[in-house]
Amino acid sequence: MPIKAAIIPFAAACLTLGSPALAQHLEPGEVATTIPAIPGVMAAGAHWQTIWTGPMTADGMTTAPDGAILFAQEQSNAIWRLWPDGRAFVEYPYVLGAGAVSVDAQGRVLAVERGCTDPGLGGLTCSQPSRIVQLGETRRVIADAFADGSSLGRLNDLHADGRGGAWFTQGALYHAAADGTVTTVATMDAFANGVVTSPDGRTLYVTDSRTIRAFDIDSDGRPSGARVFATLSRDTQGFGGDGMAVDATGRLYVTGDAGIYVFAPDGTELGVIPAPRRTITLAFGGPDRRQLYVGAMGASTPAGLAWATPQGVRNVAMTIYRLDMEASGPR
Repeated sequence: MPIKAAIIPFAAACLTLGSPALAQHLEPGEVATTIPAIPGVMAAGAHWQTIWTGPMTADGMTTAPDGAILFAQEQSNAIWRLWPDGRAFVEYPYVLGAGAVSVDAQGRVLAVERGCTDPGLGGLTCSQPSRIVQLGETRRVIADAFADGSSLGRLNDLHADGRGGAWFTQGALYHAAADGTVTTVATMDAFANGVVTSPDGRTLYVTDSRTIRAFDIDSDGRPSGARVFATLSRDTQGFGGDGMAVDATGRLYVTGDAGIYVFAPDGTELGVIPAPRRTITLAFGGPDRRQLYVGAMGASTPAGLAWATPQGVRNVAMTIYRLDMEASGPR
């Protein structure tokens, strides 16, 4: 199917938005949440708002320079923009198997193209490989193969390195330099997923199932000093850590089965924010970056029914929630 044809049928469905609703008014599949205070992060009694919902993914979030949220949607081959008032539109179409997006301090927009690897599409084959790409008026491929010429495989997440390249995950942790050179940074005990750097760019974080690993980054962008930074204490089973974000003071936020873990820069767990659904990605947004957006698995239809995934297709429906914070994201 042409990429354009994959986008158009679902655009209207994903834009059927009402006014943001309190998540405590439970939709099918949601659970009630009581949000505790975390000093400096959020006040007790804060509540989630539903800001977007649709039958496809909203993954690999990042923050645009104006505070809007960008998210990847693999099945429609697009990077979407989500405004604070709930409006959403395709910002970058024709991103084959869009899996994640990241914006660096210079405004460069980098994304993961997973190619034709979505298991939900059943039997799809094509010759286009997975790639790390830079988007914009002029697009370019940063990397589409490892040093030995083999495919990058089903890419997962990425984070721009501020030098025209990106850190990315696909089982292990890798780096794609601006000139296309791909190197292995570290293998994992389980598997790498989310990846992010501290606000000052000196520390690199990556998930390894329930473990969060950290690396020092020197002035030339080289990582060293691998260490265990933290462990997801309440995730005793299941998938473990997924998406990550940092706030302006360097606290680390990690999505897990129990909710959103918040860690101090020294690795101390400050608390866990419960969510109405299992969250997999997050980013700070809004003009002052004081709203936390999270993408969560599952959605309900405008008629108030749980989205029923067709047989033989993985569950791709998602909901984006928003929470007002005391903490703010980096700018």
